Amino acid sequence: MHAPLDNENKKALRDGFGEGMMVLGETNQKVVALCADLTGSDRLTKFQAQWPHRFVEVGVAEQNLAGIGAGMARVGKIPFTASFAVFHPGRSWDQIRVSGCYSKNNLKIYGGHAGITVGEDGATHQALEDVGIMRVLPNMTVICPADATQMKKATIAAATHPGPVYLRGGREKQPQTTLEDADFVIGKAEKLRHGKHVTIIAFGVMVREALLAAAALEKRKISALVLNMHTIKPLDVNAIIDAAHETGAIVTAEEHQVNCGLGSAVAEVLAEHIPTPQVRVGVKDTFGESGTAASLMDKYGLRAVDIVAAVEHVLERKRKNKLPSITPATKNARKPMKKKRKKTKKTVKRARKPAKKKPSRKAKKSKKREKSSRNARKKAAKKRARKAVKIRKTKKHVKRKKARKPAKRNVRKKR
Repeated sequence: MHAPLDNENKKALRDGFGEGMMVLGETNQKVVALCADLTGSDRLTKFQAQWPHRFVEVGVAEQNLAGIGAGMARVGKIPFTASFAVFHPGRSWDQIRVSGCYSKNNLKIYGGHAGITVGEDGATHQALEDVGIMRVLPNMTVICPADATQMKKATIAAATHPGPVYLRGGREKQPQTTLEDADFVIGKAEKLRHGKHVTIIAFGVMVREALLAAAALEKRKISALVLNMHTIKPLDVNAIIDAAHETGAIVTAEEHQVNCGLGSAVAEVLAEHIPTPQVRVGVKDTFGESGTAASLMDKYGLRAVDIVAAVEHVLERKRKNKLPSITPATKNARKPMKKKRKKTKKTVKRARKPAKKKPSRKAKKSKKREKSSRNARKKAAKKRARKAVKIRKTKKHVKRKKARKPAKRNVRKKR
């Protein structure tokens, strides 16, 4: 299922990328490597020395790196472009979007030194948003291996996978988590541990922390299922739905912002298919800072103890079978509620008016007939009144005529 948690075989994810590139260099003549002035950091020094005619040093120009790589893909090569994740895809996102994804070119991108474990390099070099900006791109595949062993397998698999692929790497050395002989399939989650009470889904360095949390929970008789979700896109939807059915509670853990990363992707699946209580463990919408990898993991809540606390919270929600309201982070996050009036002696409860019954169709028709007949009677009465007035006026006129007859004048006859 997974390597022993107490093993001391430590390697950085970037070492796995370098080993994978050497295998591809020997087995596939179409594979070429491009770098932006970070050949040693991205572990491409051996590839450059072995196959100099298949290596291009672009310099500090990440946008050109993506453009040249896309051009090489257009003529049938399989280009692997490498730099730090904050620069590539950070600064070259537009070129990746148009020349890589929109054009459906076979471009492979390695974003090294990702996450907060870059440590002393500080906030400007700690890529905590790269998964989010890459998984929204159509035609893009996003892979975040758990350790160096899996990174090597992922690099080799990316060469034969059609279309653009993003590989997320790191600098800090981590103990081996996955088994050497374990299969790696793009888009297929790896079940590292069985459980029935809660599911922990993680990627990258957080997979080991998830296993440590599951071991701690086992002592408290809480059985945790652990999924290594190494492929964020395409996401293994079936594995998430099955886990939700089995356990009924989900915790996601990532060395990334809680927004737009693994937690958001899992929440989308649960909302659409099987609504399930979920708690996300990750960096809480903030930038990092300079410090050792271990101290930063502690400070930003990316340890096994933080996953255990999240499991306790999600299990409480599972028991209550309802989602409790979350305390707002700021005072103005919610509108203040109106205060209820206190009951005094003067206040008297008003009796509620009985609800009016809706009249039936028969009653409506009879009411309509009655109304029309009433209107007809009114019209007839008005007509009679007008007629009577007319008659009275006529009689008056006749009387006046008779009264106004001129008197006969006495006319003298002419003599």
